[in-house]
Amino acid sequence: MSTTKQPSALIKTEALYTALFVVGLIAPFAVYPTFLMKLFCFALFASAFNLLLGFAGLLSFGHAAFLGTAGYVCGLMVRDMGVTPEVGIIAGTAAAGLLGWLFGVLAIRRTGIYFAMITLALAQMVYFIVLQVKATGGEDGLQGVPRGHLFGLVDLSDNVAMYYLVYAVFSIGFFIIYRTIHSPFGQILKAIRENEPRAISLGYDVNKFKLMAFVISASLAGLAGATKTLVFQLTSLSDVHWHMSGEVVLMTLLGGLGTILGPAVGSATIVTLQNELADKVGSWVTVIMGLIFVVCVLAFRRGIVGEIQALIQRAGIR
Repeated sequence: MSTTKQPSALIKTEALYTALFVVGLIAPFAVYPTFLMKLFCFALFASAFNLLLGFAGLLSFGHAAFLGTAGYVCGLMVRDMGVTPEVGIIAGTAAAGLLGWLFGVLAIRRTGIYFAMITLALAQMVYFIVLQVKATGGEDGLQGVPRGHLFGLVDLSDNVAMYYLVYAVFSIGFFIIYRTIHSPFGQILKAIRENEPRAISLGYDVNKFKLMAFVISASLAGLAGATKTLVFQLTSLSDVHWHMSGEVVLMTLLGGLGTILGPAVGSATIVTLQNELADKVGSWVTVIMGLIFVVCVLAFRRGIVGEIQALIQRAGIR
């Protein structure tokens, strides 16, 4: 029975992703491009975090360090060294990956709350360094980052052109996450998440796989951060603050931990609420976000996408 339904389910999944991809192509002509670019940056950030927590079972409270570090590296290289945007994005991503490797080497042998606290402490060290180094602009942030010309040809000061770069970056990052999850490597990560002692007994070097997952997640978070810097032409301390690490946890849980589309849905929900409520309730946005988090944990533990999937399964839809 399962063999006959798997091809059908695969076709439906491919059709869904194709439809979403087409919607993304025409979206900037219906919705404000800058808002969409912010949404995609945070969607990639949340998806990268979900790869670590949802599929490897590692809760990091320091992911803002990768987002912010890549943003600062990209901004400094584009603004002060005059490199093209794509070089800045690659450099920022590489810097985040290197930082992720360093964090992973120091934290990966710990589990649970100890792992989370180590990542938080390391991220706060990054925050302190960024605050003190003059080149980063301190409390004023790194401002005046030019978008430049992609490959020296495409002027990214045009919002539509910039949107398609952001959309391409998000699509590539999302595809990498999707393929990682559905690869043998991804299956090993799930095995480690479900039963680490058994994975060890099967001969897997658990720490090596955890470290690889951490570096991939950090690199993709950095990819989002570097792209975000070009979109808004600045990077601020909020990008490396622990609040940002907490926000990505909220996005992931709200959308659906361990689901593929969940983090993107969760980030879209949070970014939309922030955008719509900022002018109406001011600082109360934070309180509203907290209430949403509480309701989600108590009533919708699977998240938005997780609950939808559960409803579909209960209805017998494949």
